[in-house]
Parts: sequence; C-alpha cells; structure tokens
Amino acid sequence: MAVSTMDSESARTPQTQALTKGGHSLLSAGILTTRFGPQGKHYVCGSLAAFTNIVLTFPIQKVLFRQQLHGVLAIDAVRQLQRDGLRNLYRGLLPPLLQKSTTVAIMFGLYEDFSRVLLDQAGSSGVPELITRSFAAALAGTAEAILTPFERVQTLLQDHRHHGRFNNTAHTFRTLVTEYGVRECYRGLVPILLRNGPSNVLFFGLRGPIKEQLPEATSKAGNLVNDFVCGGLLGAGLGIMFYPLNVVKSRAQSQVGGAFNPCREVLLTVWRERGGSIAMLFRGAHLNYHRSLLSWGIINATYELLLKLL
Repeated sequence: MAVSTMDSESARTPQTQALTKGGHSLLSAGILTTRFGPQGKHYVCGSLAAFTNIVLTFPIQKVLFRQQLHGVLAIDAVRQLQRDGLRNLYRGLLPPLLQKSTTVAIMFGLYEDFSRVLLDQAGSSGVPELITRSFAAALAGTAEAILTPFERVQTLLQDHRHHGRFNNTAHTFRTLVTEYGVRECYRGLVPILLRNGPSNVLFFGLRGPIKEQLPEATSKAGNLVNDFVCGGLLGAGLGIMFYPLNVVKSRAQSQVGGAFNPCREVLLTVWRERGGSIAMLFRGAHLNYHRSLLSWGIINATYELLLKLL
C-alpha cells in the first residue's frame, strides 16, 4: 500500500512484541501506550532521544557555539574551552537538556497530533495529504519557539564573557526577568521562528523518501543504521542550510539589555565584522555539519527504536 512521503517510518512499522529474558517480560508494548495514550508515546520517545543526544554531543556544541559567536577556528575554540577548565566544560548543559528534550518531544508529538487533526478536518476536501502534513510540521516547529528562553540562557552560560555575571541556569533566568523583564528572555525569537518552521517541513517531508533510497534493511541492526543515516543526512543538510540564522541567533542572544535589533541588521553587522566574507560567515559550518550528522542520527535512530520497543 502506498504511503505518503510525510509519514514517518515508525508509523508504518508493526509494533514489536515485549522484550523478554528467560520468559519474563522486560518491557510491555502497551505500558506507555496505556499510560500516555496512543499518541503520547511520540512525546516520550522524542524526549528520550533528545536527552541521549545532548549528553553525548554537548562538548561539540560548545566548540561550535564559540565559532559562531567569535568567528574563530575550531582549534582556537577548543583552546578557549581548555583555558576555561574541565569544570566549565558542561557549564550550560541544563538549559539545552531541558530545551532540547522538550522541543524534540513537541516536534515529533505535535507533528503527529496536528497531522491527525488536520487530516480529519481535511476529510474529502481534496487537499493533498502532503500539504496537510507540511502545514502540521510547520505548526509544530512554530510551537517549539515558545521555549526560546532556554536557548537564550544556554547562549549566555556558554559565552565566556558572561561567566563572571551568571552563575547557573536559575540565576540567569532570575537576573534576566528581574532586571530586564520577560521580553529579554525572548531575544533572538525571530531567527528561531524563521528556522524552526521550514526545517520541520523539510525534515518530515524528506525523512521517508531518503530512507526508501537506502539499501533495504533485513535486520533490526540494519533498520537502526538506516534510521541513523537518514536522520543524520537530513540534520546535516538542514544545519548547513539554516546556519546563517543560527549565527544571527547566537549574536543576538549574546547581548544583554539594549535595543532589539532586527534580524537583517544583526546579519549585516556580522557580515561587516567578518570582512564581507561568505567563508567567515559560515565559520564553524563544517563542525556544525558533523555535529548535526551525529546528533540527528542519534535522535532519529533512538526515536524510531523506542517507538518499536513501545
């Protein structure tokens, strides 16, 4: 039976039986479905997949952030982290851990929920399923932006220029809100919105077709590898495509107080500071490519694996 290209592989994979050891069930396939409802498992699996990824790749993300912010080479960013010391290597981990675990849960969960609701509403209206699912993906990406304050705090905690001012996640939130107001927590919202919606549409739209082009898997390990490759290629490609927006976001969010400059103005400022060079604007993009390849490979493979286990 033909399946829409916007459907994830998990949606068309039969549920596996409970894991057993010595005849005793280790994980009942219906436990989380019963506890969270048939759609709730998409939120749980997305959250756990993101948690796994962040813990494994946080040091790489920190090097990349320094390159985006200062336009330095990877080796110089690594030396900065060495000077900061081992105790500061995972400084700023909590915001991305909370933010990414929640946003990826929202990304997968809301996409499934919005798709179901919109497809029900569309009914026999003749609207192509591809369009309906694309709209669902864009809505899910836009909803993720509500968690912008976590990216904001992560940026400040990773920027060595603010090490003496902000102690931890709670202190940073408290300082921003009490001294500048809630609006300050949403600095950098525009580039995040411009990034999230379109990237979600492309991710969910291309995930199925890319996997179909890979060699057919004949084992669970083969499926896992295919899911990793599919997610990794998509994440890496989208990471390069939207890299300038992440540069703008990092620059905007490294500022505390003052005017909220338009996205275009921030981009032009960075462009001038880096000598009008495309290569300098994309400084760090190669590391971002490899980090995204690894991160989204982990997220996609872990998500699909957990869905099958549950």
